Amino acid sequence: MAVKRTLLALTLLGCSFSLSAGPPLSKSHSEGKFSDAEIEATIKAKLAKSKIGKDGFQVHVKDRVATWTGSTTVMQHKGAATRMAKTAGAIQVLNNIKVSDGAGPPRHVQVKTGASDGAP
Repeated sequence: MAVKRTLLALTLLGCSFSLSAGPPLSKSHSEGKFSDAEIEATIKAKLAKSKIGKDGFQVHVKDRVATWTGSTTVMQHKGAATRMAKTAGAIQVLNNIKVSDGAGPPRHVQVKTGASDGAP
């Protein structure tokens, strides 16, 4: 039984290595320093897959600083763009995205806490 568990563990371990295997990281990736072109390409790839990509935002990266331009009717999309640039490797983000007057206030979710017996 112990042999079966060991073989199963080794098989799972091997699968996890094969899933994470990819091209070797460049020196800039291993040091956490990306070129402007790498950062911009990463942001644009993320943008193409994201819901906020429909807003038509433009991004430009210079000296590892991402600058966003465009407009949206969804306030949260502006923040999402900033987070997207940061996770792509930008050291600073200048977010010039305009939120139109038609955008409502941010929604807040209220969570009720209390006893589960139905008491207020």
